[in-house]
Amino acid sequence: MKVLLTRPAGRNQLMEEALSFRNVSYLTTPLLQVTPTSNLDAQQIDSTLQQTDIFIFISTNAVKFASTAIADKWPASARYFAVGEATYLALKALGIHAEKAPDDCQQTEGLLSLLALQHVDNKNIIIVRGVGGREDLALELIKRKANLSYWEVYQRGCPELDISNINQQWQSFGIDTIIITSGEILDNLVKSVPNELFAWLQTCHIIVPSSRVYEKAIAYGLKTVTNAKAANTNAMLTALSL
Repeated sequence: MKVLLTRPAGRNQLMEEALSFRNVSYLTTPLLQVTPTSNLDAQQIDSTLQQTDIFIFISTNAVKFASTAIADKWPASARYFAVGEATYLALKALGIHAEKAPDDCQQTEGLLSLLALQHVDNKNIIIVRGVGGREDLALELIKRKANLSYWEVYQRGCPELDISNINQQWQSFGIDTIIITSGEILDNLVKSVPNELFAWLQTCHIIVPSSRVYEKAIAYGLKTVTNAKAANTNAMLTALSL
């Protein structure tokens, strides 16, 4: 097994360490770039934040950029929720106790199953996320009569890639397994592989974090896809049978 890691730069370290410990060869090629938005003026958002009952964080980047913007001055009276384990730990590192989606479903559906989010009538909820995320969570919370708004603190893009060079690197290294942790990374992976090499990509084992990304991978024509049901390191290692 030779694994391709694709998280944004600086976000692959835990997986690199885990694979090295298990003597599994890997190559790291970030296929997502994350940058802050212009929505980070603390003075403009402070009054809104102080009136918020529930904060829901979609990713560690949401925690990182939002916390930097307000100098970690989160309302003590609010409740905090994290979609996944890594996001939960990022909040914990800031001294924020959060609830997280169940370990076997660390995605929107798991979060919505939590008892604490069943009765949110007239609660002011802010979803802290990147630009252009999924709407499923918000729509369901609105159905449950919450007052819902977004705080979009970062945006995603594809890093500048030397397409011919990276494809040569992947194949010469012998990549046969690719870890994907978001739909955007999957999109950028498929875009980075030219048509004449798509047959090679179809031979690779693709590990994805959710049923949504699994369905997208199958729609792209990828043949061997495993849903790890979460994006954290333990879930990915389990999907790799390591």
